[in-house]
Amino acid sequence: MSSRRAVTTFICSAPWGVRLKSLPSSRHHLRSARAFSTALRYQSRGTEYLQNHDPDFTGTQHTVRESIAKICAKFGDDYWLRADSEHRFPVEFHQAIAQAGWLGICMPSEYGGSDLGISEATVMMQTISESGAGLAGASAVHMNIFGLEPVRKFGTEEQKQRMLVPLIAGKDRACFGVTEPNSGLDTLRLQSRAVRDGDGYRLSGQKIWISTAQVAEKILILVRTTPLEEVTKPSQGLSLFYTHLDREQVEVKEIPKMGRAAVDSNTLFFDGWKVPKEDLIGEEGKGFKMIMHGMNAERILIAAEALGLGFAALRRAALYAGERKVFGRPIGQNQAIQHPLAESWMELEAARLVIYQAARMYDAGHETGEYANAAKYLAAEAAFRACERTVMTHGGMGYAKEYHVERYLREVMIPRIAPVSREMIKNYIGERVLGLPKSY
Repeated sequence: MSSRRAVTTFICSAPWGVRLKSLPSSRHHLRSARAFSTALRYQSRGTEYLQNHDPDFTGTQHTVRESIAKICAKFGDDYWLRADSEHRFPVEFHQAIAQAGWLGICMPSEYGGSDLGISEATVMMQTISESGAGLAGASAVHMNIFGLEPVRKFGTEEQKQRMLVPLIAGKDRACFGVTEPNSGLDTLRLQSRAVRDGDGYRLSGQKIWISTAQVAEKILILVRTTPLEEVTKPSQGLSLFYTHLDREQVEVKEIPKMGRAAVDSNTLFFDGWKVPKEDLIGEEGKGFKMIMHGMNAERILIAAEALGLGFAALRRAALYAGERKVFGRPIGQNQAIQHPLAESWMELEAARLVIYQAARMYDAGHETGEYANAAKYLAAEAAFRACERTVMTHGGMGYAKEYHVERYLREVMIPRIAPVSREMIKNYIGERVLGLPKSY
């Protein structure tokens, strides 16, 4: 052994994962460590609740993981089952996150934020989803993490004080209005209009798949201020507003859907909705560039939410497979059960590494989206397979709500579809990475 002092890392089991403890190493210490490890028979990482042992995490990321896990532990499986069954927004969970100061994790400290990066926010969203809250818990706070990035970057100081502070404090809830029924992913062809009217604008049109609009007080909305035929490029003439969601001027109609019933999705209809000019973010006609600034971050965070759900499902599957006995032996002893679950852990862990690489690149200022898109694709697909295998591992009980895994399977469809389809991600990689001709 080298004369230099080596370090042996002992990973300690704890409900929410504790700090890594380092000790000086020698041959004696290594022998002791092996015996110590064997004697205690540590619980496997895949079945530990919100394990905090990932070796690539920074100290700050471990702290975020531990802190968010402690909050999530107060909201168990029955809480999320009731919220889903009653179609009730998890307001208590939202407030708990707000009161602990985490809603502004990526926002500047002068507005009440934590001044952390997407790398830490990714840990936060993975942990929320992985706790069993799933996409319902993640979606309850998702907009706070990335949604007002255009305000932070392009807003005036007055707007930042007026808009960011109450959102970070949990006094305001916001939704995001971009998608329209007639344009879908073709955002540049959206048809909602804003026209000048005295000291403000009049907005007319409709939006679809707007999450949390039933409970939100505010909306970040993208509309066209210059007709498409009057601009030289389709990306021009779109403007961004952050304004009060006035239900006297906007009809909000909930969409009945397959999963994530605790967090509503809606269609919005508006005709002549008066919005003050003070709520225009940045320069008129430059809104598309502003929302693009946060798109990579959104995909990374969605990927983390899918990842967390996949790990939550896999944990339940592994525990059930180890306990459930049929024909006198645990079903997890059978390779037909064990091998698909092992594959899912490898797929999820591979996706995790890409997600955190994408997050590090975003925080370092990289603007291209190949890693953010790849992370979203890989995590969504791996999570779907993990959730499906978990239901099948449970057999008939996987179909029962009391085991929670059927909810995971319903919710995991969301990251496969939104905010961008699998096919559009493949198009992006094909064109931007592989240099192939545009296919659409």
